[in-house]
Formats: sequence, C-alpha cells, structure tokens
Amino acid sequence: MRIRRAAAIVLAIMLAFAFTACAETGERELKKITLSEVTHSVFYAPQYAAIALGYFEEEGIELELVNGGGADKVMTAVLSGQVEIGLSGPEACIYVYNEGGGDHPKVFAQLTKRDGSFIVGREKDDSFSFEKLKGTHVLAGRAGGVPYMTLEYMLSSYGVTPENTELDTSVAFDSMAGAFTGGTADYVALFEPTATALEMEGKGYVLASIGQQAGEIPYTAYYASQSYIKDNAHVIEGFTAAVYKGQKWVDSASPEEIAEVIKDFFPDTDVEILTKVAERYKSIDAWNKDPLLKEDALSRLQDVIEASGELTQRVEYSEIVDTSFAENVIK
Repeated sequence: MRIRRAAAIVLAIMLAFAFTACAETGERELKKITLSEVTHSVFYAPQYAAIALGYFEEEGIELELVNGGGADKVMTAVLSGQVEIGLSGPEACIYVYNEGGGDHPKVFAQLTKRDGSFIVGREKDDSFSFEKLKGTHVLAGRAGGVPYMTLEYMLSSYGVTPENTELDTSVAFDSMAGAFTGGTADYVALFEPTATALEMEGKGYVLASIGQQAGEIPYTAYYASQSYIKDNAHVIEGFTAAVYKGQKWVDSASPEEIAEVIKDFFPDTDVEILTKVAERYKSIDAWNKDPLLKEDALSRLQDVIEASGELTQRVEYSEIVDTSFAENVIK
C-alpha cells in the first residue's frame, strides 16, 4: 500500500513539473487556420520569414499555406469558407463590395506596397527606358489583373499605350516565362524569382522595375469575411502581429539572411538566386514596414483600376478596410 501511495505521489509530482514546464515555455493548443496566397513568390518574403521564424506559433496560430492561383480563386475560397484568410490585391475586396455581397471581406493587414514585377528583355540594355517599349510586343499579364493594370497605368506616362504597343494579355500568368523563352514577344513582365532565374540562365535580362516607376500602391494585403473577423478577433490580431514581426525582421535583415530563412519555401531555387531577388526587392522598397493599409494608398489603387476601365464605382476606405488590428500591433 505504501509503495502504491509513494508511486502515486511521484506521478503527481512529475505531472506537476510537466505542467509547469509547459506553462513556462508558453506551450498551448494552436489555432489552425488556412491562408490562400494569390501566387508563390519571394515577393512575400516577410510572410515566409514569419512562418519560418515561428512568429505565427508565438501568436497561437498553426498556419497552413495554400496557393490560390489567382485573386479571383483566393476570393472564392474566402467567400465559400474553404479558407479563413486570403492574400491578394485589395481590388478583390473592391469588386465583391461593388457586387453587393452582404458579408463582404475586409482588408486587415497590408504586406507589400508596390508592384513586384520586372520588365525582362532579350538583350542587355544598360540605357533601357520604358519609351523603348513603344511599338513592341510585350507579354503583360491577365487583362483586369492588377499587374496588367499597374503596367498599363505606368506606361501611359511614357506615351506607351495599347494603341501603339501590343500589350499581350492572352498568355496565362504561369505560362508567361515559358512563352517568352519559347520565342513569343520582345519583352515580358515577370515576378521573382522567375525573372532573376531567367537572367542567370542566359535566357533574358532584367531591365527595369515596374513597381519602382509606378509608385506606392497596396499591392498585396490580407483579408477575411467580416463574420470571421468578428468571431475570431484574437486570431486576426495574432495573425497581424506575426506578419508585423516578419516585416520588421526582413527590414533589418540582409539579403543573404533573408534567402537562408526562406529557402525551404523555394526548394527548386538556388540560394544565390534568392539572395539576388531579396536584394532587388529591398532596393525598390517593395515590402511594407508595418501592416497598416493607408487611405491614400487605397485611393491610388482605385486610380489605377479606374484608368483601366475596370472600376464601376469607387469604394469608401472604411467599407473594405479595418485598421484596428494593425493599429493595435504597431503601438
């Protein structure tokens, strides 16, 4: 009897120590959520850094990342409840709002602040200017997509328009690099790491940053349905805090450090390429330093969409943006 009692006491002490250890290390049950990203690109390095460095776990979140393959598909997944959070251009929220959706999603955090694509040509050109695109054939992206609209908006200031240049929208986003290397067009607009990989393979030359010339717009942001935000405010705030930690880390890290931390997200891409891409994105100031989407930035995005004839009605900032979570985490 004494032996059994002693064993029970020892077991109780062991359990107490285990419980205390868990409490001291902050272990807890993580909330599982799924994030659908519009595509997979080094452009989203702060997000991948936040995942790799454990910032989401620190905020009590177990994150599953899926590739949506386009803003329309990401929004469909959010609206149908297949995923909790979407990452794409905020224009997706504008379109849904204008369609009259009752539980239309709201943006709660911004990730990038300018276009992340680059003009790639067939020949090296140290004196390249966007005026040189006039009269050429350019693979420009999907009609109605923000990459295409931003390019068109920016090129118009250089006198390059669909009337005097073939801005080709017939090739799918994921097929543009292959079409270009296969002989289609004189130039192509590509995201990273594809643009740099093409250059290092000797199949093209990165000539200019579209985003650097187009200026700041809220290019990619996180959003969720209003009902999900209301019922899961602590999750949204934790998610926003994790993103902010990733943004701060990337801002202070070197391109080499960024490449090492995110390399597992790009197993088919050489670290040397990732380093060069990170250096390019830092040089054009592509990443937000905090998750707050500002009103003037959304207005500029609507200018771009309006100029392309894709905007039926401008939307009030407060209707599709909730800044409370970003404001809380950056205090």
